[in-house]
Amino acid sequence: MDEIRASLLRKSRASKLDRFGRYVSLSALLLIVLVVVSIFYFVATKGLATFFTDKVNFWSFLTSSTWSPGQVDKAGNPLVGAAPMIVGSFLVTLLSALIATPFAIGSAIFMTEISPKRGARILGPVTELLVGIPSVVYGFIGLSVIVPIMRNIFGGSGFGILAGALVLFVMILPTITSMTVDTLKSVPRHYRESALALGATRWQMIYKVILRAATPGILTAIVFGMARAFGEALAVQMVVGNAALMPKDLTSPAATLTSVLTQGIGNTVMGTLPNNALWSLALILLTMSLFFNLVVRAIGKKGAL
Repeated sequence: MDEIRASLLRKSRASKLDRFGRYVSLSALLLIVLVVVSIFYFVATKGLATFFTDKVNFWSFLTSSTWSPGQVDKAGNPLVGAAPMIVGSFLVTLLSALIATPFAIGSAIFMTEISPKRGARILGPVTELLVGIPSVVYGFIGLSVIVPIMRNIFGGSGFGILAGALVLFVMILPTITSMTVDTLKSVPRHYRESALALGATRWQMIYKVILRAATPGILTAIVFGMARAFGEALAVQMVVGNAALMPKDLTSPAATLTSVLTQGIGNTVMGTLPNNALWSLALILLTMSLFFNLVVRAIGKKGAL
């Protein structure tokens, strides 16, 4: 009887602990959902005020190339064109991803297929070190090294899309590399053994079997790197030039959504048109972040099939 009572008591305690754990997990989940919904609601209400309260045309906001929220044109419409920042953000993001992807895939192949021991001993710590460097350090190095190089090669001030892309290339490289390494390691070993048994060379096995099997994961890594580049603020602001003008070429001063936000959000009064216009830029950033997440989920579902 004593043993039965002790067993029932232990089961009762375990049940109480299970219920407590479920309540804690559910509370944490609800808190996360509440925080995310609150962020979306706050940014959306502030950003949409530009179009409902200040009566700014949404299409004109996206396509106009003049950014001067404190001024109006001859017709009395405010000069709040976000096209230069949108174009600048996409150019910097796409160019940095194009530069970083070959280096990341090559490094990941070396670390997993060619020399795993040496790669884990040398490239692994280097990748982790690059992740831990603060953004301001990248920006300062870009300002001190990359901008003068751009000035000497192409002339002009040295600030521009290309300088920003080179800084972001170094910043997103470890993200894409580490995720690609994990993806290549997850490819089943019998894929490699089967390819070699059929007479394929090691390079044929890598690019015809391993890379094709890991394509969804590699695409996910690239999208994550692009999301990191699209949302980076401080480092880009230090080298892009912060000129809210439509980029003429890759070496002319330009601006991104994040650079304009960080530069102007502290210099405006809450509730005014200049402040609401900045929140509209923040809403675009948030929407793009959601878009990148949806793309990652779509790639993941396709890879699971």
